[in-house]
Amino acid sequence: MSTKNTIDLKGLVPAPVTPFTRDGKVDYDAIQKLGSWLGSFDGVKGLVVLGHAGEGTFLTQAEQALVIQSFKESVGGRLPIIAGITGEGTQVAAEEAQRAVDAGASAGLVYPSHGWLRFGYQKGAAQDRYRAIYEHSGLPLILFQYPDVTKATYDLETQLEIAKQPGVFAMKNGVRNMRRWDTEIPVVRREVPDLQILTCHDEYLLHTMFDVDGALVGYGSLTPEPLIELIAAGKRRDYPAARAIHDKLLPVTRNVYHRGSHMEGTVALKHGLVARGILDHATVRSPLLPLAPGADREIADALRSAGLI
Repeated sequence: MSTKNTIDLKGLVPAPVTPFTRDGKVDYDAIQKLGSWLGSFDGVKGLVVLGHAGEGTFLTQAEQALVIQSFKESVGGRLPIIAGITGEGTQVAAEEAQRAVDAGASAGLVYPSHGWLRFGYQKGAAQDRYRAIYEHSGLPLILFQYPDVTKATYDLETQLEIAKQPGVFAMKNGVRNMRRWDTEIPVVRREVPDLQILTCHDEYLLHTMFDVDGALVGYGSLTPEPLIELIAAGKRRDYPAARAIHDKLLPVTRNVYHRGSHMEGTVALKHGLVARGILDHATVRSPLLPLAPGADREIADALRSAGLI
């Protein structure tokens, strides 16, 4: 069987936050509550941990392994746990992937080497990164397409070459350039038909929902119910239903993602989970900072308006 068919992510794949205690330690009890809640929804196909929403790069190696284990326990092993692989160097990332395997991860979401964000990448370097990680760890991998505004975004040739490599079974696409989305996604579909394509456009879900197998989004950890419905509407090609869900969620989207920095979305997600009764508080780890006073009330009001409280 093709590796591309071994893990089914055709639905909602939330990228949950990592809860902390008030004194800044990882709160494993809160992970159990959050993970079991997300895992209780039909339509949730897996959880992605240690990504941007999960503050993964702010954790120690020991914490990263325990977070993977804890989320796996929280869903009783019923859903795949996908680990963000974020190490800068290729060998460093390969060893990170092996630790994820040892901790119980079923797949890895491979971030670009972060120096590429500023300086760009050499031709072939991204393909080599995926190849080395898979050969070292055997971990099935998800291609992560970064926003067009960064120098770490992959051109179409690079996307196709990575997608055709052994071990790569899905793409998380967050290009955030709808011209590129509309012209590149059909080519990827044609050239790599078995590749599962997942949108990660938290703030542009409506436009992308009709072209994908599912959504891999931090937003899914806060609003799984409407996002599962939105994915279903997209697959039915039911634009009026999808538009209605989008519009109902828009106040929440605005309060979570239309802020000064996309990173603030993680803090806002935690406030939203407090408002929904899943977390007790919204503690984050530096370099994230608390939101401005009153943001928690604004987020709660938005969730209430969307019928989620």
